[in-house]
Amino acid sequence: MKNLTITSGRALLTLSMVSCAAVLSWHLWSYYMEAPWTRDAHIRADIIRLAPDVSGPVTEVLVSDNAQVEKGTPLFRIETDRFDLALREAEAQVQSSKAAAELARTDFERYLLLASKEAASLKERQHAESQMRQADAAHQSALVAVDLAKLNLDRTIVKAPASGKITNFSLRRGNYVSAGSAVGVLVERPSIYIAGYFEETKLPRIHIGDRVKIDIMGEPQSVTGRVAGVAAGIEDRERSDAAGSLASVAPTFSWVRLAQRIPVRIEFEDVPDAVQLVAGRTATVSVEPKGD
Repeated sequence: MKNLTITSGRALLTLSMVSCAAVLSWHLWSYYMEAPWTRDAHIRADIIRLAPDVSGPVTEVLVSDNAQVEKGTPLFRIETDRFDLALREAEAQVQSSKAAAELARTDFERYLLLASKEAASLKERQHAESQMRQADAAHQSALVAVDLAKLNLDRTIVKAPASGKITNFSLRRGNYVSAGSAVGVLVERPSIYIAGYFEETKLPRIHIGDRVKIDIMGEPQSVTGRVAGVAAGIEDRERSDAAGSLASVAPTFSWVRLAQRIPVRIEFEDVPDAVQLVAGRTATVSVEPKGD
């Protein structure tokens, strides 16, 4: 009887341990395979490429790399000599075109007077009117050229287009910069967000507005956020399209079908000052569905 009790106890203990192991395994499987979390997340941000609107050598650099700037802060200056000359030339052209326009108007008024006395033909009057209108148009064009020259002169001072942090900025005095060619980037802090790449099998448990726990690699404390949106599409590597032709679809596919990863945008909600939000940092994100 005693042996039977011991044997039954051992069997019951073994069965209990197996049951616990099964339940634990099921929960681990459910967590890793179905729970809406991923270690494949990165901090991202909208960036502005800093490029001058005019070309020329740099005469002064006013900020350093990784500097925090406000919108409108001067970043660097471009040599103004040629733009000053262009402005002077445009202003001289205005004076010339103005004199020509006044002379053409005087001639037209004289032909009007002569035509009223039948001392000038209709053709002569019409020709004088045409000359006057052409002179007026040339004067207006010269005024526009002055405005353009002033604009180019103003653009020799390159200013921050938004508030944020400058990075990858190694411009030095004497460097020649070209219009439209970036010399650095500006990261807008309000635009920083988390991009989590979730397996498509987890998307049914992710909803707009869900609370998210964010663990940034290297940071001792977690931050919180909210699901802002799910990507509308990703690239289909099995198909390629060309305008004006039929779709090209691969004739074979892998029998092992891996779940695609879909980008989910997560906006930061509460970020302590000590946490450094650097675009490109990796993070682990866990979505807490509503009602949890």
